[in-house]
Amino acid sequence: MNMNPQNSNLLENLNIWLLIDDRAGNKSQILGVAKAFGGAYEIKDIVYNAVAALPNRVLGATFKTISSDTKKALTPPWPDLVISAGRRTAPIARKIKNLSASKSKLVQIMYPGPEGDDAFTLIAVPSHDQLSKAQNRMEITGAPHAITAKTLQTAQTIWADKFSHLPRPYIALIVGGSTKRKTFTSEMATELGAQAARLAKISGGSLLITTSRRSTDDATKALLQAVRDTPVNIFKWGDEGDNPYFGYLSLADHVIVTGDSVSMCSEACATPKPVYIYAPKDLIGRKHAHLHADLYAKGYAEPLRDDTTLSDWTHPPLNPAVDIAKEIKRRLKL
Repeated sequence: MNMNPQNSNLLENLNIWLLIDDRAGNKSQILGVAKAFGGAYEIKDIVYNAVAALPNRVLGATFKTISSDTKKALTPPWPDLVISAGRRTAPIARKIKNLSASKSKLVQIMYPGPEGDDAFTLIAVPSHDQLSKAQNRMEITGAPHAITAKTLQTAQTIWADKFSHLPRPYIALIVGGSTKRKTFTSEMATELGAQAARLAKISGGSLLITTSRRSTDDATKALLQAVRDTPVNIFKWGDEGDNPYFGYLSLADHVIVTGDSVSMCSEACATPKPVYIYAPKDLIGRKHAHLHADLYAKGYAEPLRDDTTLSDWTHPPLNPAVDIAKEIKRRLKL
């Protein structure tokens, strides 16, 4: 694609499609990259059918994996740029490229597998996946997201007065839960709550706790029981009202996050505040362990241990979306 001024096809004139499916993590990563890239974009909501369960090496480049309504929304004029994430979007992106006679350039977040990966202009792969090098791949630390300094500043303005009755320092406690292969048990929740409560007591501060859709009722109850004597503000997944997640991150003096989610760990490190990762062996898989080691080595986070004490240290905000956006522009010669 020739992106020079002579053809007037500059950033502000690009036709950009975002392939957004039902996975919240995929959505946040795509939107983070799109916002960092700049320009207008069009969201294409992707609804799959049963065929999407087949492996990509069987599917090839196809629209056979999507609903009829989704297919109706994918029509000319074909986009200049497609940004997608996850294995299931890859056959759709490749089909768009084929229909556009290769006009559409494809950016994929996370490795979609070897089938047709040369169709993508850029594939952003997390370094903890430990994949081999390739000309159209770039390695990133963690996962892209849309949390910027401006996002945090706005959230701080909105939420500051709502927690002013609580003593500082504020310790944000970002809690995930069970994954496909690992269980966040009530015993883990009790241990995590006890460690956070200990740090709040020693520092004379309070906890700002939020749970996620993967936090089970039993684990949540165990966690809250462990912090019952601690000054706290709690927002449980499914609670009514505005979610204070961004407010917690913007106001926290320290952040504790469970290590079961690449996205949550990356978003926690989007703040320059000290970040501590709770990562018991029975909760963490191999790839997550590699991510944590990378974050520790690069100074973004420290492990949460029984003997952890709070200290004031900072790090550069982590946001791979900015790096991906820069690489897209470089490859498209913008």
